[in-house]
Amino acid sequence: MKKLLLVFALFMLGNLAVKAQTNYRAALGLGIDLYDEATFFGATGKYFFSDNHVGQADLGFEDNATIATFLYSFHKGFFRAPGLRWYAGVGPSIIFIKNSDNIFALRPHLGLDFKIDGVPFVLNFDWRPSVVLSNVGENEVAAFGFGLQFAIE
Repeated sequence: MKKLLLVFALFMLGNLAVKAQTNYRAALGLGIDLYDEATFFGATGKYFFSDNHVGQADLGFEDNATIATFLYSFHKGFFRAPGLRWYAGVGPSIIFIKNSDNIFALRPHLGLDFKIDGVPFVLNFDWRPSVVLSNVGENEVAAFGFGLQFAIE
């Protein structure tokens, strides 16, 4: 019984240590949204509504197009990997194309978020397929997002 209690206590302390090292309330920075035929570069920001529930907004630019993406994510830390979280979620994207129709899409995503303790930067990488809801545009499976953000504690 004592061994079981000790294992449980160490597990709980490990989880507290992970939480203490990965907490940041918001982050602002630069993001890249990579499609097969286009690369959008611009601003990105995220806000933690709670420890696990996150809202993110991205605004990216390309030659003749602008993309606005709004994502909801569920974040969860890895045991014994301080600063590293996985996340999954979904949200809409609107691509405004110069002299053409706009593209509306649904963007499920799955990725990794990494913040080193004591350093105010966050790195993230995710897979963001695009499910087109409008009459123009095509679904995109090979779409990815990268971000470098300044963490706000």
